[in-house]
Amino acid sequence: MTPEMLKKARDNTAKLALGNVEFRLGEIEHLPIADATADVIISNCVINLSPDKSAVFREAFRVLKPGGRIAVSDIVLLQPLPVALLAVKELYSGCVGGASPVTVLSPWLADAGFTDIHIEPKPGSRELIREWAPGLGVENYVASATIQARKP
Repeated sequence: MTPEMLKKARDNTAKLALGNVEFRLGEIEHLPIADATADVIISNCVINLSPDKSAVFREAFRVLKPGGRIAVSDIVLLQPLPVALLAVKELYSGCVGGASPVTVLSPWLADAGFTDIHIEPKPGSRELIREWAPGLGVENYVASATIQARKP
């Protein structure tokens, strides 16, 4: 999303001598890639930072080839965050404040056109999440989840 992130990714690719890897500068709601060109889209704790999460899924659908898959790990809301926790800006940048309710993810994916939708919150992730903000109880509201779907 930034030139600095792009440089770091390219430097890491060179250090690891990886081939068949390409990075492009862009935003997750407006991917700099042509329609139906990607086989797989992966993401780790990024969609929760988007202000328009349903647009992210529509955009993913657009760029995937037929039969393409999306495989995401992200923080999801298991229940609404209290107002006091929503006001903690560190929780937003730490993936918690922007988390989507787990109940809206399947409809967003289906509305984008995806099928074979599977969303699985990871109960064990709550232990790690507790460490992000000790004493605030955020682990009672969010969990990490695996989100997968396919473009028909």
